[in-house]
Amino acid sequence: MATEERASRVAEAVRAEIADLLTRGVKDPRVGFVSIMSVRMSPDLRYANVQVSFLGSEAEKKSSFIGLRRSAGWIRREIGKRLRLRLTPEIRFFEDTTLDDVYHLETIFKQIHESETAGDGEPNQP
Repeated sequence: MATEERASRVAEAVRAEIADLLTRGVKDPRVGFVSIMSVRMSPDLRYANVQVSFLGSEAEKKSSFIGLRRSAGWIRREIGKRLRLRLTPEIRFFEDTTLDDVYHLETIFKQIHESETAGDGEPNQP
């Protein structure tokens, strides 16, 4: 139980540091608008799985993801300097498509609602 609490505290600290580094430190021009959705630490704190969401076209998202993965070593070094952990976790980035999925579902629900109301002027009741 204590290790889970420590892992969540370290995950939050890593998330905050990565967010700060992305806004102030990453010089790679490929990295565009990136949101850190969550960070999950392995139980031994050796790995930080970072879920990120991108804004932009598919080409911009892909380019940002490549740039972010290329910057992982530098980000790891900076986190090691800032947090002073015994072992600096390996940073692994994964794309989080939750926001895209929600937007897609909202569009579908809107289309269904419009088609129901367009049929007879009133929504169908079960």
